[in-house]
Amino acid sequence: MNVDELVRDSLREQADEQQPTGLGLADRVLALRRRRRTRRFATVAAAAVAVVVVAVAVPTMEGSGTTDVRPADVPAPTRISAHPDQSPPRDLIAAGRTALAAYYTTTVVPQTAERSVTTRTYWLLNPTTQKYEKTTKWSWVAVAPGLRTAAVLEQNLPVSRIGLLDLASGEVKRWIAVDHAVGGLAFSPDGRELVATTYGENPDLRVKLAGPTDSYEVQQGSRTGFYVFDVASGKGSWREVEFKTGNKLGEIDFLNSRQDFVFTRDGSLIWSGMPMAPGYQYYDRQGKKVAPPADGRYVEWYVDGAAYFSPDGKKLAGPFAGEKYKSSSWILDPKTGKKLTETHGQLLLAWADDSSLIAWDIGADGDEFHNRLVLVTLDSDKVVPLSDFRSPKDNTVGRWTPIFADR
Repeated sequence: MNVDELVRDSLREQADEQQPTGLGLADRVLALRRRRRTRRFATVAAAAVAVVVVAVAVPTMEGSGTTDVRPADVPAPTRISAHPDQSPPRDLIAAGRTALAAYYTTTVVPQTAERSVTTRTYWLLNPTTQKYEKTTKWSWVAVAPGLRTAAVLEQNLPVSRIGLLDLASGEVKRWIAVDHAVGGLAFSPDGRELVATTYGENPDLRVKLAGPTDSYEVQQGSRTGFYVFDVASGKGSWREVEFKTGNKLGEIDFLNSRQDFVFTRDGSLIWSGMPMAPGYQYYDRQGKKVAPPADGRYVEWYVDGAAYFSPDGKKLAGPFAGEKYKSSSWILDPKTGKKLTETHGQLLLAWADDSSLIAWDIGADGDEFHNRLVLVTLDSDKVVPLSDFRSPKDNTVGRWTPIFADR
């Protein structure tokens, strides 16, 4: 069966059957590119956790403490929703357990002759219409597992409150006020908690480079710490994390201006990235730096992508390979770092199941910035297009950045 027939059959199957509801287990937020024109590290949220086999209470927004209990052993959706003729997408894109929950484009907005801010315009998936709807209200969006709720920040970061947005109605059902201004958000793998990164200044601020060009470089970082909130009650506490700058590895924490905190795979620790080895820094709930977990030693900073761990925790999406295939990536053993296999995909973005992933991949022209979403399968040459190709031009509507979440 060729690719067109596979996509057509998948879409027909989706139309004929009602889509089951599966337990969402992780919220992934990412978008990095293989060759960076600006050295920018975006937030990446925690990767998928191993499936649990008991009922899990997923917080809703109809009043503090209310829950919607769903059995965790309900099979996750397996069908593909592909739109290889759409870029940016208008209709739901999904594969297996994972859906494109939202996407955004960026624009550099000058503030003064020397300063600018990178701003985002979001398109959020409406779970009722299964279409992406544009909004300019929010400077930051994190989508919770289940695709019903998003945590949002208003414009002009950092801000003094966090909104819990109902994705179907587009209404903020509850606000969480904070004493320390917030600039980034990420849900825990089970959706019960929210980590909010605090900053002294806008982490998306850029300073103009000297010379005749209109290029900008990142501002010195101003990260101050993090909150961990219980989503159902809105209660949480702030922990200060000292921010040091410099360039001598081992003596300082060298970080870019935006360096958000996210949860680890099991949700027990908080982590953030470094733009040099040894990779990620890990913290406990009290803000104390701790050693990496056993399966976190080979999550290196240079691995472009946020697929990270497979749902069963036995595989780790690794860096670009380009050996067996022109455009491919490694799959690693998370405990040893050993290369398990090479798979199609320029940049691995999210696991659809334990043996397939959603990835960026290039076309016949070989342009690494002219890529589209595809579904790749381990140890297989099967590649299923999920979207049309993005524009290679930065800061345009055609250069959209995906946000994935478990459905």
